[in-house]
Amino acid sequence: MNFLKKLFPAKPSAPQGNFYTFTVKCNRCGENIAGRINLANDLSLNDEGSGYFVRKVVMGGGRCFQQVEVELTFDAARRLIESQVNGGTLIES
Repeated sequence: MNFLKKLFPAKPSAPQGNFYTFTVKCNRCGENIAGRINLANDLSLNDEGSGYFVRKVVMGGGRCFQQVEVELTFDAARRLIESQVNGGTLIES
C-alpha cells in the first residue's frame, strides 16, 4: 500500500510556473469548478497582435456533467482584461 501512496500522493504539489487560476459556478447544479491556465503555453495571440486570448472548457465531476466554457482575454503583459463564461458564472479569479 505504501507503494501506491508514493505514486499518488494525497496532497498535490503546488504548481510551479506562471499560472492563472479561476473558479466558476455551474448554472445547472451549482458546483464550484476550479480551472487553471498556463500563461506560458495555453495563450494564443489575438488578431490584432496586441494581446492574448484563451478558451477553456471545464466540467465538474460531481452531480452533473455540464460543460462550462470560459473565454479569457489578456493584454500584452498577460494581465486579465476581459472574461466571458457560458454555462456558468465566474466567482473567483
